[in-house]
Amino acid sequence: MKLDVYVNYPGSCEQAFGFYAEHLGGTITLLSRHGDAPGPSNVPPDWARAVLHARLELGGSVLMGADIPNAQPMRSAYLTLTVASEAEAERIYTALADGGRVLMPLQETFFATRFGQVQDQFGINWMVICERVRP
Repeated sequence: MKLDVYVNYPGSCEQAFGFYAEHLGGTITLLSRHGDAPGPSNVPPDWARAVLHARLELGGSVLMGADIPNAQPMRSAYLTLTVASEAEAERIYTALADGGRVLMPLQETFFATRFGQVQDQFGINWMVICERVRP
């Protein structure tokens, strides 16, 4: 069994996935549009170029998403990135915070050398963690 994450965006899925591919090192392996779907669509005609389904491979995981009219930003859920170094945690956290909102500053905690929470410019909540190595 494998657990993947699916996120709905209110029209910014392609932009978000491009941002994640650039700043997190993921690869977009699929991107289809509402206008390419056969049969009638439940989305407005001006959404023909909006994303129907996208897939981003990232560090052995998959993030999927779509543009859905009136999609609400995430609440009480976080995508969590566990990284190998403090420098990588700081780089990723800074990229995600740019144009977004800091929920918890990146800092040292009892369980991590770096841990922070941020909502990115697309309304997605992230936790970034560089775990403390236990002897």
